Amino acid sequence: MTTAFRHCIRARHLALLILFLSSAMSVRAASLPVAEAAEFTAGQLLVATREMRDPRFAEAVIYMVKHNTEGAMGLVINRPLARGPVKDLLRGFGIQDQGAKGEIIIHYGGPLNANSAFVLHSDDVMLDDSERVKDGIAMTVNAKLIEALAHGRGPRQSLMVFGYAGWAPGQLEGELEAGAWHVVPADKTIVFGKEADKKWQQAMDRRRISL
Repeated sequence: MTTAFRHCIRARHLALLILFLSSAMSVRAASLPVAEAAEFTAGQLLVATREMRDPRFAEAVIYMVKHNTEGAMGLVINRPLARGPVKDLLRGFGIQDQGAKGEIIIHYGGPLNANSAFVLHSDDVMLDDSERVKDGIAMTVNAKLIEALAHGRGPRQSLMVFGYAGWAPGQLEGELEAGAWHVVPADKTIVFGKEADKKWQQAMDRRRISL
């Protein structure tokens, strides 16, 4: 286990389980059906333009989970933080790690609620509290999905993040008008791609494709 991964787990060990399991209620309460949010950016990618002035989002690629009249929420998908054994992460959630295999990469999802964990994943495996976003991509805030991944019963594609990016009503619209972001159709090859350092350029290239 790398030092960075160990520090990530230890720093979040106590607060993580409560926040992880309780965040499902807050996310579900704030979410609207996809049909209601269709006119917004939910299910698409926000790609920071070269004019982005906020250093926290320089060359960021964000998968938008929610966007409606109440505000917006997204998860940065191209900022890996640490890699380590999935069994160590399960221990941090207070889950038995017997038989857990493999490694998992933790990503920075945004500057808000850094102790809250989210899993973006393909919708071939869903829990009762999983949320389908759009085009075969879902989000789950239940640690049981990590347990399923560790035992080979999870979704085919997944990406785990801590924290999220959020906007108050009208705030994101203002940033879009100011030219801070490009809106790009989401693509699973970008969202779940293994080469995080290439995602920004891949998304920038995709905005030029006529769909």
